Amino acid sequence: MNDGSQYAPTAAFVDELVRAGLKEVCFAPGSRSTPLALLFAEHPGVRLFSHIDERSAGFFALGAAKAARRPVAVLCTSGTAAANFLPSVVEAYFGQVPLIVLTADRPPEARGIGSPQTIDQLKIFGDHVKWYAEVPVPENTPELIAHARALARQAFALAAGGPPGPVHLNFPFREPLLPQEAPFSAAQESQGLPPKEQDCELPSVVPGQVQPSLASFRPIAKLLERARRGLIVCGPQDDPDAADAIVRLAARLGFPILADPLSQVRCGTHTKELVIDAYDAFLRVEEFAAAQAPEVVLRFGAPPTSKPLNQYLARHPSATILFDPYHWRDPFHLASSVVRADAATASEALLKLLDETSVSGEAAGCEWTRLWLSANARTRSVIDETLAAMDGLFEGEVFVHLAELLPPGATLFVGNSMPVRDLDTFFPALDRPLRFMANRGANGIDGVVSSALGASAVLEAPLALVVGDLSFLHDLGGLLAAQRHRLTATIILINNDGGGIFSFLPQAGRPKHFEELFGTPVGLDFRHAARLFGLSFTAAADWNEFRAQVKESLARPGVDIIEVKSDRRTNVEQHRAVWQAVSRAVRDLV
Repeated sequence: MNDGSQYAPTAAFVDELVRAGLKEVCFAPGSRSTPLALLFAEHPGVRLFSHIDERSAGFFALGAAKAARRPVAVLCTSGTAAANFLPSVVEAYFGQVPLIVLTADRPPEARGIGSPQTIDQLKIFGDHVKWYAEVPVPENTPELIAHARALARQAFALAAGGPPGPVHLNFPFREPLLPQEAPFSAAQESQGLPPKEQDCELPSVVPGQVQPSLASFRPIAKLLERARRGLIVCGPQDDPDAADAIVRLAARLGFPILADPLSQVRCGTHTKELVIDAYDAFLRVEEFAAAQAPEVVLRFGAPPTSKPLNQYLARHPSATILFDPYHWRDPFHLASSVVRADAATASEALLKLLDETSVSGEAAGCEWTRLWLSANARTRSVIDETLAAMDGLFEGEVFVHLAELLPPGATLFVGNSMPVRDLDTFFPALDRPLRFMANRGANGIDGVVSSALGASAVLEAPLALVVGDLSFLHDLGGLLAAQRHRLTATIILINNDGGGIFSFLPQAGRPKHFEELFGTPVGLDFRHAARLFGLSFTAAADWNEFRAQVKESLARPGVDIIEVKSDRRTNVEQHRAVWQAVSRAVRDLV
């Protein structure tokens, strides 16, 4: 029959996804995706976010899934629409973000014969998804309805756990494309959609992960029992339970914690007596970095953002123990041991084993730890003094002011290139709970605006985004979601008219072609972009204006753009002035 009842399996798939826990679906309009789009729109348990282009939809879904820590679905029509999901799928794969990618397709008989809007979508994302399924062309049969529900349950479970990441289902649809109306009402039980209480055949799936036994941690505990000069390095991760366990382990060992803001360990209500927040600055000091060789390093999370920290660890290839429940994220090949465990589980296991020893924070590495804490305190003080003496606006100082302005529970989303590095250098440890987010899976500058707005759509607390001008321009179309979905966010646009990070790299020593190949100035006035999308735009002339604008934005609904203008050459000089001042303050500690 072609009365719409053939879409009973598709309706069953949608219903089962919602039953599994799906709450948000992002989509870009198209014809071939009509069955899924209408069925999601009809389902009372899901919230839809429409987008004009698929690239923005993909990154918006990624931001929402990252913020909510649960799978979000993203849907598109056939053809190149699916290809536009690729950047967000890649980021989700490497960033361990749960996405359910749904691509509509032409039926098999329409492929390979020149049909419009038809490409080879089978496994189009290659190895950048955890799992792929080609869904059968829908027919109203009990077998296909049961199969559709099983696919939905499997897709949600695989996206959510071990590790989280994207899954892809390709849906071939034949015309006509309109399913029956109101498929989720009691009157539609003939479509094979019985009420929930009558449909308990499928097993519930609880996402989990394999954890090593307590005994497997014993050799590490023995090593820690002897170590006096140890470090705990916390890279990007988003487990809300990790910070408390890590700081308790550090206190027991007496080891400093070098905490990337994206580790969620630098700020929060947990104790921060051993948290080092200025390592990116003082590990640039040659005398200090050369002299302080650790005996053991415990590394949690993804590789840290800081280049000086990574160079320091490579310089002293001590016994680095990497704790990572999923991937082997060791780009510098420093790990002597890799333990398949998350930070909270590993810390608790080691604490339990250390209870059997005489190790305590007072007995282990006191002189070593005092040196790191002293270097950190001096560096933070010198940074504050140097910034206070600077004229004009300095890009790094944005984060010093945000550290004072963001309310408890707020989220700070940062773009890649310079913003994430300045966050690491200049944002201090705070007792205030804050959440830090960035697209550090593949570290690209694309989709940052959409990702941040997607996060704001599922968070109740304020969100601020710090983004560079090229990254902002790259995702300009993502601003459409702000008014379309009545979102609230504060966008701080650092405009240095080009790729500021290249001015710190050796390429800057080739001035003949530097601006054309790397600096890439665009000379745009972004207030016109704000006007185009109906958003507020202000430009901060000084820090007093900046603080007032941020305070006002954080206190009201809507999306505001606050521009901080910077000169790329001056920005390099200001950074170097900070590093030189830190060097003078720290090198005599050695």
